[in-house]
Amino acid sequence: MEPASAAALAAQLGGTGYLCDDALATVVFLALRMERPLLLEGEPGTGKTALAEAVAESLGLPLVRLQCYEGIDATQALYDWDFPRQILHLRALEAAGSASGQGVEEAEKSLYDERFLLARPVLAALQQSPAVLLVDEVDRADDEFEAFLLEVLSTYQVSIPELGTVKAATPPVVVLTSNRTRELHDALKRRCLYHWIDHPGLDREVEILRSRAPEVSALLARQVATVVQQLRDRHDLEKPPGVAETLDWARALHHLGASELDLESAARTLGALVKYREDTDRVRRALDQMLRA
Repeated sequence: MEPASAAALAAQLGGTGYLCDDALATVVFLALRMERPLLLEGEPGTGKTALAEAVAESLGLPLVRLQCYEGIDATQALYDWDFPRQILHLRALEAAGSASGQGVEEAEKSLYDERFLLARPVLAALQQSPAVLLVDEVDRADDEFEAFLLEVLSTYQVSIPELGTVKAATPPVVVLTSNRTRELHDALKRRCLYHWIDHPGLDREVEILRSRAPEVSALLARQVATVVQQLRDRHDLEKPPGVAETLDWARALHHLGASELDLESAARTLGALVKYREDTDRVRRALDQMLRA
């Protein structure tokens, strides 16, 4: 059910374990009310994808995800034809041809029936709408794909030459995420409501930990969040840990039986926190200084 206010939306999202501030709750609420796509930018690990998942869960809608990558084109986003099934169908027609008397033109036409259509994420979202369409890491795609997205998001319909036009009865809730590896074009940004998601402050990160990983002790949750906050302030890490890494690290420590942070357990679980060898060495030295202080 669509929330009546930004505060009600924040409460619904909180019920899924996603904690957001007033500004984020407001822009999501407005995107729902105004039926506008929502563009979320921010560092990796700040919860952009998780927000789309939480919106879908809180509204009781299916989540359709389109993962963007270098070289993606409209075919991967829209539809394809099930070629193996078409071949089998054609062979079946050939085998029964003498009995059915079906002409060549009719046989060709039957190959492009909806049963042979493979709906990719964008078409699937239009067909299933109301739904949440997550276009993840749109900054990885190229200009041509951006132009395609802009066209679809302007009309919420696509044309399939063999079948006709598919238009969403209700516009899907569209969430686009970007890690800002490149700047998106102004035309796409103008179509969307925009929000930059930053890493949470200490108290909110502790709240997130307590909400998403309630099995972790309160003391350990605060210690983990405090250390991660300090690591993010460093400028020598290849990839500072995001909220996802904070959660993974806290859970890893908990599984080792830790109720508070100690140097040995911290060092043994760094694979949950950092993903680069150089960062592992730097973080290990930093932890030695922090935990011995």
